[in-house]
Amino acid sequence: MNSKKERTRELILKKSYELFAKNGFKQITMKDVCEATGLSRGGLYSHFAGTDQIFEAILEVLNQKDEMNFEKEMSEGRSAIDILDGALRLMEDEMLHPEDSLSLAMYEYAGTIDREMMNHFNKAGEKKWTDLIHYGMERGEFKEVDVHEMVSVILYAYQGVRMWSRIVDMTDATVREIVMHIRKQLVKEDIKHEI
Repeated sequence: MNSKKERTRELILKKSYELFAKNGFKQITMKDVCEATGLSRGGLYSHFAGTDQIFEAILEVLNQKDEMNFEKEMSEGRSAIDILDGALRLMEDEMLHPEDSLSLAMYEYAGTIDREMMNHFNKAGEKKWTDLIHYGMERGEFKEVDVHEMVSVILYAYQGVRMWSRIVDMTDATVREIVMHIRKQLVKEDIKHEI
């Protein structure tokens, strides 16, 4: 069972995530977090010294949680197409719900720190997708593609849509077209699977 301190920390991260997703990083103050959590300033500061520490803790939790854990799924011998389809469904859902996205907050936060931290997150994403594409090609489920090119298309189309969907209306059809384009570029035509 989680201790009171751990439950309070989880509350802070949950409520702060909601604030950052809705308003970005720069707009959120410790006062906002106090109001959202119902904590006193002293209570909040006993856990975090500032919004930057809260945001970094959220990123760490997301990195550990990683809903797209390709390595685990590949080690279990799952179909590359099934892994891809699961990832594309998750990406599609995230692109369709910009209000739940930290994209704007990450962009703003990145302007306050050394680039190396953001490069670290990007490299992790590149490695994950590179490994999956190689895995799919080795299993004969994916076409022989330029892996670096495909990884760039996947990562930057996804992040671009997540960012742009905050400022322009993004239709379900547009998001679906992007997801299906990625799938068509990878999956061999003679293999029957549907997202």
